[in-house]
Amino acid sequence: MSNDIDPSQEAAELAEINKLPLGKRLGYYTKKSGPGWLQAAITLGGGSLASALFLGVILEYNLMWLQPLAMIFGVIMLSAIAYVTLSSGKRPFGAINKHVSPVLGWAWLIAAMMANIVWCLPQFALGTGAVQQNLIPSLESVTWAPWAIGAALLIVCALIVKAYDRDSAGVKLFEIILKVLVGIVVVSFFLVVAKLTMAGTLEWGAIFKGLIPNFSFLSQPAPAIQAAIDATDPTAAETWKTQISGIQTDKIIAAFGTAVGINMTFLLPYSMLKKGWGKPHRGLATFDLSTGLIIPFIIATSCIVIAAGSQFHGKFDDSLNPDGTVIAGKESGFNKVADSFVKANFATEFTAIKEAADLETKNGKAEFEATTEAKVAELRDGLSLENKKLAAMLVDRKDRDLAKSLSALAGEGVGRIIFGVGVLGMAISTIIILMLINGFCLCEALGRPNDKKLHFIGALIPGFVGICFPIIWKGDSLAALAVPTSVIGFSLLPIAYFTFLLLMNSKNLLGDAMPKGGKRVIWNLAMIVATGAATFGSIWAMKDRAFKGFAFGKLGIAILILLFVLGTFGFIAKNRKNRQD
Repeated sequence: MSNDIDPSQEAAELAEINKLPLGKRLGYYTKKSGPGWLQAAITLGGGSLASALFLGVILEYNLMWLQPLAMIFGVIMLSAIAYVTLSSGKRPFGAINKHVSPVLGWAWLIAAMMANIVWCLPQFALGTGAVQQNLIPSLESVTWAPWAIGAALLIVCALIVKAYDRDSAGVKLFEIILKVLVGIVVVSFFLVVAKLTMAGTLEWGAIFKGLIPNFSFLSQPAPAIQAAIDATDPTAAETWKTQISGIQTDKIIAAFGTAVGINMTFLLPYSMLKKGWGKPHRGLATFDLSTGLIIPFIIATSCIVIAAGSQFHGKFDDSLNPDGTVIAGKESGFNKVADSFVKANFATEFTAIKEAADLETKNGKAEFEATTEAKVAELRDGLSLENKKLAAMLVDRKDRDLAKSLSALAGEGVGRIIFGVGVLGMAISTIIILMLINGFCLCEALGRPNDKKLHFIGALIPGFVGICFPIIWKGDSLAALAVPTSVIGFSLLPIAYFTFLLLMNSKNLLGDAMPKGGKRVIWNLAMIVATGAATFGSIWAMKDRAFKGFAFGKLGIAILILLFVLGTFGFIAKNRKNRQD
């Protein structure tokens, strides 16, 4: 990729600027920032929206601290990645292969490409939902609308990525567009909370309390949900506790995992090298990540949690009538939760049905499925009002539901439009960045880092997969697709964290730039804590995952451990060999 930026001229400017007062330095840094905003554009996507939305629904304000903490860990690692890249001036993929292990290098690249493709699905679903549910509601019942909207999103995003590939002017335009989109997202959700505050519906004392880490809510239900559990009979209460624990685990992992994904660790170094940054830009890189990533992320996700918690936590009357019947149009979401409870709470009855069925024949299987479906419906309809209320509290809300609840506060249609614009901005900005990263990945994989055509082809791959979300996702809530994809993406993150932890300690790569003394201790402690948190979360995410009896989660944990072992021995061997050479 061509680049007409003069790194030496900018380095000289930085040397002079660093002699000026803080205010003037910050002004220069703001004008020169860019990669941090690209990070914000990808992290403020469908995953952040969905995880923050569902955190608010399930746990109200009690985990307000979770996403900021995840972002702090992420920025520690991204700052380390920036330091390694800018100090060495080397392309990370080649540096990892040479100084650590090709196994970790290829694992990092492949995992990043997997994350790009997987995460593109919920972005297209989210963007389509924003258009159909908030901006142009008349399209919601149109069968072909998701495909048409998806194609339009792909064309717009592809054109913007194409501009990035042209030259430094394209890079500048690209970054301006991304800054505007991120700004729209942040302002939109800030206005939502402002409207709720003016309406007097927010408990700011509880909100501020939720910013103080309380790890008990990683496993315990929020008080309102616990009260609803206690209102059911003892047998049902135990079933609900197990079911809610699983729901919370997925939401928490998704929230933590969407702060910084493994593909973001690929984007940052290559976007900085694209701009011609080097050693003199290390201070600018730290400022860029702090202002372009941390601030927008915390404001936007906190506002979503606040809005969702205030409107939906512990509420059931948006899905359930006073007599216990389900509100028309809400059956799909309610039935999903209630049916899961019924199958677990009355497991012996369904086991008896299965044992009596003839599963060896086609007719027998069809009869078994019909009998099971009828029994589920019978037991669901016979649930007590307390059980039905609890099921309604746990329904995955659509982004449209939050927007509609805000309309009454913001005026007819205004809340819906504000929310829709913010959600659409999230989706578009994230699709663009996922496509951009995948282009970098393909170029690196094929050893052609400056091939513009290959970069564009690589960028189109996740886009074409993303527009197929109507086939892949059949869920009632389009936003909810981001939860399982975020769990998958998060499980890959420790690969990148561990790899760059080793690179930070590579004397052969960094030379005199490798941190020494107290600085090295601080860097390593911070990176070990961040890597440890990501690894713990990854293992937590995978340990109970299974499909049709196959424990693929345990296999994933074994692969992760194997990569760590191979990476460690490869790092030791390569550094010993390089010292001998």
